[in-house]
Amino acid sequence: MPRAGLDTESVVQAAAELSDAEGLEAVTLSRLARALGVRPPSLYAHVAGLEDLRRRLGARGARELAAGLARAAAGRAGSEALSAVAHAYLAYAREHPGSYAAAQRARELQGDEQALAAATAVADVVLAVLRGYGLHGDDAVHAARIIRVALHGFVSLEAEGGFAIALSLDETFERLIATLDRGLQPARAG
Repeated sequence: MPRAGLDTESVVQAAAELSDAEGLEAVTLSRLARALGVRPPSLYAHVAGLEDLRRRLGARGARELAAGLARAAAGRAGSEALSAVAHAYLAYAREHPGSYAAAQRARELQGDEQALAAATAVADVVLAVLRGYGLHGDDAVHAARIIRVALHGFVSLEAEGGFAIALSLDETFERLIATLDRGLQPARAG
């Protein structure tokens, strides 16, 4: 019998808190059960196992990230939208490192319509920003991938202490956004 007050959402919420505090790899069923004050088998009333839990955590992270990016982009276009979305992306990754990491595991989201919809929502925000640059179709998809690589690369290096030179990371991030913006600008006829 499930513990009173414990449901799937509260289990995923506890997993998010644990992953954000200690890292995604710290999320195990036994560690989560201890945090919730239950025995590990009790979790199976709410999730189908660790893979299911991480998929749910990834979907939740993708939904939160998409919502934050959409709020940042609202009412903006072009360079302003790109900058707002990039800053929202960085802020989410800094504030929710475990949830962010779970959201990046696209293969684990496969086969779950809600999880895929959440991941697609993130891409949709970026594609909307790219329409402001006149990019559509395959060109927009390639540009979205480039933006993701740049932002995720920055986030990952920062999280892992990969920037050893004592120079402002904020300035580096602003230069990264400016570089992306220049590369996305339509080619001008010469």
